[in-house]
Amino acid sequence: MDHSAHHDGGAHDHAAHAAHEGHEGHAGHSMPPGGHGGASWGMAVKATLHCLTGCAIGEILGMVVGTALGWGNAPTMVLAIALAFAFGYSLTLFAVLRAGLDLRGAIKVALAADTVSIAVMELVDNVIIALTPGAMDAHLSDGLFWSALLGGFAVAFLITTPVNKWMIGRGKGHAVVHTYH
Repeated sequence: MDHSAHHDGGAHDHAAHAAHEGHEGHAGHSMPPGGHGGASWGMAVKATLHCLTGCAIGEILGMVVGTALGWGNAPTMVLAIALAFAFGYSLTLFAVLRAGLDLRGAIKVALAADTVSIAVMELVDNVIIALTPGAMDAHLSDGLFWSALLGGFAVAFLITTPVNKWMIGRGKGHAVVHTYH
């Protein structure tokens, strides 16, 4: 990906900089001048927390809706995963739209920035829940449900952070967002 427009060392786009300053969760992870360089662990943690926030909102909402509608485990899990992707993408989508990118371009950036991160996070989280004895049959009011879910998020965070660090260091994943702010 060509970052020359963002890091040309010459004129600076103040509107893009202002959009960057207002983009919560991204302050403090500037790219090295002239390219991707190595990604810091701090940058990877912030990218993963950004992803985890959208995933958690979507997944919890999906489980609440599926449970309220009396659905079984499989359709509830499918809804939760679909909403995790939708909310995960939407956080990036809204940020790059605020930075001035058109909708089509913003969708491409969100897909490029978050797909791998959300997929890894959802895979790990749902495997943890599925492998925790009794968690799939626990109700929203059960401590087992919440401990399996939160434990799954914690393990997913620990596994996804190095994935994001590796991707950002190569100009992929969340690094794509930095072109637009």
